[in-house]
Amino acid sequence: MTNLKTQLDYEATFDCVQCGYCLPACPTYVTFKNEKHSPRGRINLVKMAAEEKITLEDMGESIDLCLGCRACETVCPTHVRYGDILSSAVEVLYDVRPKSKVEKMIRYTTFHGLLPHKNRLRLVNKGLRLYQKSGLEKVIKSTNLLKMAPKYAQFQRVMPEVHPSINHWERTFKCESTVTVGFFQGCMMDAFFSHINQLALRIMAAQGLQVTNIPSQTCCGALQHHAGQTLSTIQLAKQNIEAYEQYDFDYIVNTIGGCGAALKEYDTLFEEGTLWHDRAKAFVNKVRDISEILNDYPLPVRHTLNYEAVYQPSCHLENVQRVVQEPESLLTKLPGLTLHDFPNQHHCCGSAGIYNLVHYDAAMQILDEKMKHVKTQQPNLIITSNPGCHLQMKLGVEREGLSDQIDVKHVVEVVAEACRITL
Repeated sequence: MTNLKTQLDYEATFDCVQCGYCLPACPTYVTFKNEKHSPRGRINLVKMAAEEKITLEDMGESIDLCLGCRACETVCPTHVRYGDILSSAVEVLYDVRPKSKVEKMIRYTTFHGLLPHKNRLRLVNKGLRLYQKSGLEKVIKSTNLLKMAPKYAQFQRVMPEVHPSINHWERTFKCESTVTVGFFQGCMMDAFFSHINQLALRIMAAQGLQVTNIPSQTCCGALQHHAGQTLSTIQLAKQNIEAYEQYDFDYIVNTIGGCGAALKEYDTLFEEGTLWHDRAKAFVNKVRDISEILNDYPLPVRHTLNYEAVYQPSCHLENVQRVVQEPESLLTKLPGLTLHDFPNQHHCCGSAGIYNLVHYDAAMQILDEKMKHVKTQQPNLIITSNPGCHLQMKLGVEREGLSDQIDVKHVVEVVAEACRITL
């Protein structure tokens, strides 16, 4: 008989004293006003499932609708390991739920056939560029084809202009500085937002850092881990650790809040005291978000901006990497940019990996709540630090009918504009 107390992180559930400090920090609780969609509610469901007082499927809906933003961890007075509890529940649900042939095919194609393979992602990048440059995108938008899937047609309207993928492998931007950076470019980031990665490389080079791309890096494993595929995540982590161990970098830098969080937690995938845990820990100690590097080294600012801006933080950048002050500190250094706070600024926008695809209606409720608060500041720019957040906030602007008034840019794009650094 399956021992759910072992499979689920049952012991960790006892750290929760049901105090409720997590409630106002939880976007799903604030949006849906339902206790089972709060952190303490989910923890209680996991505990009852482990004790076989309820079925796993009774627990399933609440776990499915969790964004995994982990904002609850930052306010919890008893330091409950909510992320570990959630991961154990996701993994158990993945193992026991029946899967259709279509679902199996999609998961295998995405997690094994696409994300770990840079050459295939570059083909996706080229295909998207051809789609946009050939005029096919305009034709599709002008027809009724998108009306067949009206919900997802909105994502088509906010698709960014795709730039060529990074292909100068093992190229180093050299300078007199002895500070060395290994760049982590990510999977979907390089396929859809390659220009942000390339701008980041140029900014760091202008700061005097030696920045290198390496050929053997692979997918960070974040999406696999969130889907309960721990073994696949561990395999990808090992490949990345081995890839960066071949160099003596001071930092391993990325532009993606979600991927950076996965990299930052590689050590938790391995048992303490093992060789792989030690190797992972050495890797983790070098991981930095791009905002930390840009904030720590002088910027060659050459241009005064004209923005009334708000910053939408990446949940995993703040709540997992604990990079909170650096992005805003960096932005306040840019002349001509006024940064405004807004209510519930640190709540998730509803993107959460592929959450906005698989739980579209819930994600849109969370996004609409977010945009209600953004509009109070009347910004002309929303600044993000993660590609998923970027697309979600563009979608929020589109849904509000404000595309002609509010732009959405990544932190790197705003810094590049201030430094007059272009591709």
